[in-house]
This record gives sequence, C-alpha cells and structure tokens, in this order.
Amino acid sequence: MKTHCWVQASASDFSGPLPQPRSGHTAVNIGKSKIVIFGGLVDKKFLNDVTVYDTDNDMWFQPVCTGNGSDGKVGPSPRAFHIAVSIDCNMFIFGGRSGGNRLGDFWVLDTDIWQWSELITFGDLPSSRDFAAASAVGNSKIVMYGGWDGKKWLSDVYVLDTISLEWMELSVSGTIPPPRCGHSVTMIEKRLLIYGGRGGGGPIMGDLWALKGLIKEETETPGWTQLKLPGQAPSSRCGHTVASGGPYLLLFGGHGTGGWLSRYDIYYNDCIVLDRVSVQWKRMPTSNEPPAARAYHSMNCVGSRYLLFGGFDGKITYGDLWWLVPEDDPIAKKFKTASSEGVQERDTTTGEKQEGLREGSAIAELQRRLEISGLQSNPELIIDEIEDKELIHLASRIDSEEAVSNMQAVQALRDHWMKSAPQSITLKELRPLFHDYQRLITRHHIGNVGSNLELVEFGFPGKGASFRFYHIKSASQLRLNDIPNLLAEYKQILSYTHISRQSYTI
Repeated sequence: MKTHCWVQASASDFSGPLPQPRSGHTAVNIGKSKIVIFGGLVDKKFLNDVTVYDTDNDMWFQPVCTGNGSDGKVGPSPRAFHIAVSIDCNMFIFGGRSGGNRLGDFWVLDTDIWQWSELITFGDLPSSRDFAAASAVGNSKIVMYGGWDGKKWLSDVYVLDTISLEWMELSVSGTIPPPRCGHSVTMIEKRLLIYGGRGGGGPIMGDLWALKGLIKEETETPGWTQLKLPGQAPSSRCGHTVASGGPYLLLFGGHGTGGWLSRYDIYYNDCIVLDRVSVQWKRMPTSNEPPAARAYHSMNCVGSRYLLFGGFDGKITYGDLWWLVPEDDPIAKKFKTASSEGVQERDTTTGEKQEGLREGSAIAELQRRLEISGLQSNPELIIDEIEDKELIHLASRIDSEEAVSNMQAVQALRDHWMKSAPQSITLKELRPLFHDYQRLITRHHIGNVGSNLELVEFGFPGKGASFRFYHIKSASQLRLNDIPNLLAEYKQILSYTHISRQSYTI
C-alpha cells in the first residue's frame, strides 16, 4: 500500500463558489466527472442546497434546479442525516431529519437537466427515519439498511426497484445484526457490508457484517454473516465514512465513546483500510498531519485521490476541503515544494531549530512506518521521566525504600510493570504507564534511528512492531479491554530497548 499525504485545498485551487460548512450532508459521485453535495446541517439550520464539483475542470457550481413536488415544492425540504444514492445520472434522496421530524419522502435529481422529481412509491414502504445507510445494487436497485425512526433503532433491509418504484422488505433468515443507526454500508460485488453504528441502548459498535441474497440471478437465500477479519481493525464508531477505491475500502473518521475513563464522545481522524485482496484490516500510512478529527463528513473517491469535506467534532462544523493522495501525486509534490520553500524562508539555521526539525521529521517517519495517524508529532509533548511528576510520584510509592534517586525509582516502577499482570494495573497507574509507553517509543526511535530512519536499527524484530496505542491523545480514550494489549506492547518496548534493570519472559 502506498504512503499517502494530506493536502488542504484552498479556494484558489478551484473556480466557482465553494460549499458552505455543514455536517450530516451527502456527497455522491455521478459518473467520473461530478460530485453532488446535498443538504446538511450548520448552526442548527437544515439545508437543501445543491453544490457540484466538476472534477474535470476543478470547478464548483450551484445549479439552478427545477422540479415539481407535492405542495408545489421544487425539491426536497431542508434536511440532514438522509441517504443519497447515485445510479447513472440520477441522485436518489430518501428520509433524513428536519428539526425534530423524521422524513419519509423520496426524491430523484436528474443531473443532466438539474430537475427534481418527487417519486410516489408503493409496496412495502419503509418508515420515516434518519441515520440510515444505503447503496446501489447494480444499475436499477437501491438497498437500505437500519436507521432511527425516533422511537427505536432499526435492523430492517429494504430494496427499491428504481424502474417500477416498488419497495420490498427483504426477509432475512438466521442471525441478524443488532439494530443500529449512523453505520456505513458498501456494496462489494454480490455482498452488502455494514460496519459500526450506534445501537439500541446507545452502545457504539465495531462489528462488520455481510449480507448475501441481493442479486436475484444468484438465487441465494438472503442471510447475514458476521465477519471477524485479522489486522488492525478500527475502533468502534459511528458517523464515519467508507470510500471504495480499487482493491481498498477506506474508512475515515467518525466518533465513539470516550472509553471507560471518560463520559464524552471522542472523534477520530484515522485512516483504516479494508484490503479486499488479503481480506484484512490495515492502517493507511500517511506522511503528515491529518485534518481535524470529525464525524458526519463526506469522503469521495476521485480516481486515485480522496476528497474530504465538512463534518462536525462536537463543537465545530467544518467547511474545509482536504485531498488524501499518494505521495507521488502532483498535488502532493506541489504541496511539498510549497512547504520546503516556506521552511527555507523562515529558517534561522540555528543548531537548536535544526535539531528540532530533525526530531520532528523522525517522529513523523515513526508514525508513517508504524502506519498510524500523527497525533504525537510535537517532541515537546514527550517529557523526560524526571519532569513527569505523576510518574515520579507513583514510582516513589512503588519503590519508596530502595530508590536513591528519582531515576532509580522510575527504573523500579518499570521493573514492577514488567512483572505485572493486566488485572493488577490500577486506575492510578494507567496514565503514567501510557505516557511512559509513548515516551519510550519516541525516544528510542529518535535516539537510535535518527536521520537514517532504518527500521533495522529500530531494534525490533522483523519489519517493525505494531504499536496500536501510540497515536492516542489521552489515556482517557483507552478502554478496559485495551489494558492487556497496552501492557504487552509496553513490555516488548522495555525488552527490546533493554531499559529495565532485568530481563523478563513476556
């Protein structure tokens, strides 16, 4: 998998008016030349505007749409958290929320003539809902799964024939996924994949399911299968996006609960790939800082590039545009050229600043090699042991009798953790342990790898160890079931770097 680079787009990169900030909108690809954005929410205001990105000409425009709907409406009423699916030149819209109301109307926009039509459908009509997810099946059908109807989470499957305009509720045998909303769905050949979402009672999920039996010609009985794939699976989340590009499905962003130490939701900006060839989860390696964490954004595939727009992080509604591109993409090369010119202009050539740049680049390279998002990119955030008051205080309590100096107390604490079982780690130990874990990874990489950046010199077997928690900002994001893995990785670091006073069997 190629290393990718994030590049923030600016108004000068395009012609025409950029879309205004929003979240809960939809953005669909129409053919290979258009991305159509509809609706969303900003500052408690629901939107129903249409903004189009012409990918061939790098141009944004707002078409003047005509149409006829019930009550004389030209197009759909303002809404967010609806579904949008493209088939040929048409964009189909269903449901969503406007204020406290869930919607159940169905519209299509013909993007050749920019005309809205409200569709009268029949058959097994789905209930009004928001936070559902849908995908095209072939070139004439739409499948929709789940959502929230204002009273309960849903786990139903509906298929719409866009030619006959008949809905059919799919009868599925066997085990079905727990009801949910805010999940993602993706049609991969003959299977519908769903991931994550928020379920009944409020838990946020991290499960992956596949639905068969959507293709009539295959004569398969519809049924769900839960998939448990190897690799670096994403954490539980909802409000994320999944974009399909070549052999990869790229999952970005979303939000989850703040873990067992926090009452607040946390928002993500990591890139996780489902490799369809090796059938496993992987972290996409990126060479620079990602955009701000967010959920309810849009992410579209444009050739080998991905375009991120909008979203919400619990406080801010975003209107920024970001490209995620391979490092050899012209956009990435242009960005690197501009960045290097800016560094040369600001460079004072002092030894202290040059050292800071080397350390920063080393950390960035560490993040890229470990295939994690760069959230600990500032070396100043990694403080020395003797400056870590929380670590020193805990160490003095653990080794109060033997230690002569603070550093000896720290070494005794590390030896204590080397011999500890996960269930013996107390709440007061978790944060100092987590900070020491990040400190040792960063220091050893910079000290022993330096500017050579050879993983052979990293001191870990093979091509490099996998450190799943290095990118986490705060120990409050850790979950109870993360402690065994965190402690195991910490012991590996101590063992490989020979920092502890003794050698222990892990």
